[in-house]
Amino acid sequence: MVALRNHIRATHADMGKPHQGRIMDTANLLSRIGFVGAGRVAQTLAAAFSAAGHHVVAVSSRSDANLAPFHARCPAADILGSPQEVADKSSVVFLTVSDDAISKVCADISWRAGTAVVHCSGATEVSALATARDAGVFTGGFHPMQMFANPDVALAGLPGCTVGIEADEALLEPLETLARSIGCVPLSLPAGIRPLYHASAYYVGPFLIALLKEGANLWAHFGASERQAMEALLPLLRGTVAAVQDAGLAKGMGGCVARGDMGTIQKHLASLAHLEPAAADLYRELALRNVPLALERGTLNPIRAQQIEALLNRREIDFPVD
Repeated sequence: MVALRNHIRATHADMGKPHQGRIMDTANLLSRIGFVGAGRVAQTLAAAFSAAGHHVVAVSSRSDANLAPFHARCPAADILGSPQEVADKSSVVFLTVSDDAISKVCADISWRAGTAVVHCSGATEVSALATARDAGVFTGGFHPMQMFANPDVALAGLPGCTVGIEADEALLEPLETLARSIGCVPLSLPAGIRPLYHASAYYVGPFLIALLKEGANLWAHFGASERQAMEALLPLLRGTVAAVQDAGLAKGMGGCVARGDMGTIQKHLASLAHLEPAAADLYRELALRNVPLALERGTLNPIRAQQIEALLNRREIDFPVD
């Protein structure tokens, strides 16, 4: 192993790329998939890979509680006692551990040259796997843009889901093939942009849930439960997504800003400020971001847009008189 590692380094030291010019056996790469970490992401991907005909051979986890649900979804995988055992048995290892643990877990494994290791973090750079790459291992990132709160729900949502992939040149095509095999759409990511790419997903993931919670909180002021709020707001959300899918962001947007309806905006602000100033401030920030979309949509003229921006930028609101 040491001799091979030194040979790789010596051969490609001038380029700093240990894998330059090597050819990966794609079929062999996909033949034995292992997981280090058995949480919700691992459970979802292992089940998807198995259903697509890939051989998930092994898993290890620090949490015994995760192993039973993993095994239930992927019974063919051997439950092993350590990450090293998983690496020894697998041709490609998915490190489905917490972001902060990726680099350390990778460094603690003695890797075999010619195999591959992939993490599933959206924000962590592939360079976190540098110790494996220095050992002649192909490295990459495989990040499904999906919520993994419930593996069964996540599994059902994988078809059509985008997977952000960054990898060594020889590993890129196999990972893209793997993504397509589970019904996902591969997206090749350039190096250095993973945190920005990952942050973008939060606007339609956790941040969207925070906005739904804001809406539910407003419903609570007139006695509605969170369940009642969601029963009303989720169909609206689905309609919003359908409108955007049909017409795009600007053309798919409706609402009082798009109509230039200042009276409604003022009523909204007054009612929110009466309840909680922070709620009115959030409304202002979001409505201001609607203005350029409304201009692009063509339903708001520049003069009205300036008037709406002036209204939204005011911090004291007079209650409107009907």
